[in-house]
Amino acid sequence: MVRENENRRRDFLKLAAFGVAGLATAPARGMYQAQRESIQRPGTPQEAVDLLVQGNKRYVAQTLISFKEDLDILKADTEEHQEPFAAVLSCADSRVPVELVFDQSIGHIFVVRVAGNIATPDTIGSLEYGAAVLGVKALLVLGHTNCGAVKATIAGKAVPGQISTLYQYIHPAVAGAVGDLTKACGQNATLQASVLRDASPVLADLVKQKKLIIGAALYDVGTGKITIL
Repeated sequence: MVRENENRRRDFLKLAAFGVAGLATAPARGMYQAQRESIQRPGTPQEAVDLLVQGNKRYVAQTLISFKEDLDILKADTEEHQEPFAAVLSCADSRVPVELVFDQSIGHIFVVRVAGNIATPDTIGSLEYGAAVLGVKALLVLGHTNCGAVKATIAGKAVPGQISTLYQYIHPAVAGAVGDLTKACGQNATLQASVLRDASPVLADLVKQKKLIIGAALYDVGTGKITIL
């Protein structure tokens, strides 16, 4: 395992040196571009979901491929436009680095983050942009275990500032969880996905046309595994 990790590190450093030295030739750029397009532009909404699931499996297995891409080329390719294949409504929790847990790189995922991964007018508007303008094929609400916003909603105690304004969006999800935090986190993700389908005619129409899938998932902050709900 140590030797394997050292080999991966050596390969990464070679790639980095390649980019710094400006030795990425036209064929190499073409190879990276072809690889990026094959990752970014799945043919159907279900294929987009499958790419996210496959990426999380690589993340759990510690066999990431996203860091092997030439970041300079990726940045150059996405400087003028973006073509993400999926959108993710995620919690603001620092333990959930969205691109990393799905093993994706620059320009692949349109990410909206807010405590409790809640569907509010602001987050819905951003996700409508991702779907209607950028053309993402999958929209995933990603909850996570041990979510502080869900835990605070269950506790229902006084909190400073405007934190309590989040509770109104999460309350319906915790009602049937009987104090089970993990269950409540999963139910919250499912609830917010349902809100997205019901509250946005733009998203609902894309789902009806089978151009978009809206789903929910739960990320385990302990194991790194994502379960599609």
